[in-house]
Amino acid sequence: MVEAKIGIIGGSGLYNMDALKDVKEVELETPFGSPSDAFIVGTLEGTTVAFLARHGRNHHLLPSELPFCANIHGMKQLGVEYIISASAVGSLKEEVRPLDIVIPDQFIDRTKNRAATFFGDGIVAHIAFGDPVCPKLAEIVADAIASLEIPDIKLHRGGTYVCMEGPIFSTKAESNLYRSWDATIIGMTNLTEAKLAREAEIAYATLALVTDYDCWHEDHDSVTVEMIIDNLKHNAINAQKAIQETVKRINANPPESIAHSALQYAIFTPLDKAPETTKDKLSVFLKKYL
Repeated sequence: MVEAKIGIIGGSGLYNMDALKDVKEVELETPFGSPSDAFIVGTLEGTTVAFLARHGRNHHLLPSELPFCANIHGMKQLGVEYIISASAVGSLKEEVRPLDIVIPDQFIDRTKNRAATFFGDGIVAHIAFGDPVCPKLAEIVADAIASLEIPDIKLHRGGTYVCMEGPIFSTKAESNLYRSWDATIIGMTNLTEAKLAREAEIAYATLALVTDYDCWHEDHDSVTVEMIIDNLKHNAINAQKAIQETVKRINANPPESIAHSALQYAIFTPLDKAPETTKDKLSVFLKKYL
């Protein structure tokens, strides 16, 4: 199987990577079902990367329908050690404007209908998750963006991402509640990915691309679908530039991540007592501990 050290998950508006060379599609099956789409494996800045369209290349999957476990398991099968996740988000702060880029370092979980762990069925693990984003990878992403000096785009290092269930957007009361928590942005996908990536011992960072203000903002009603789609297109262009520069920097100096040994002290079940079927299902994660 083709192996890729870096994985890219593209969100709304980012369904492919134009700069990828020597591209091939890789269809994978996992013990958790099929991923959102085929993985697009190719060369970017001299290194092999695996790209996955989070919602499918035709955007046919709701946030709650996403096969998160299969997507991250597939990345692990391909040998991915770092995931850069690009996502469209709404802003919860006046100073975080549409088209700005946020590299969040914290999450608040408001999801309720999705699986967010690989474990169970006879194997218990509790990972440390106080810092849900790999700080070294996030710094590389932020430095890459800063180096590009994209006109009229402000970079925000750090911030809290509220992960809501969706697909319906927030009420004004909810939006103002999140603002009272000092949250920065809101989206529907990234926390679940971050949890599973940590269990999979993959470093994870979010490239959050602001499309509009959430409904708390007095100008929100003047936002049109056409404006949001236009912002998505601009964001996709900026995201590809940022990802390309990030890949170049990771390739030059791969960081050692807190994620890479996340399971070392997290597995509570003696593996010699665990069900063989569950060990087989999780073998891609557990092999170095067996």
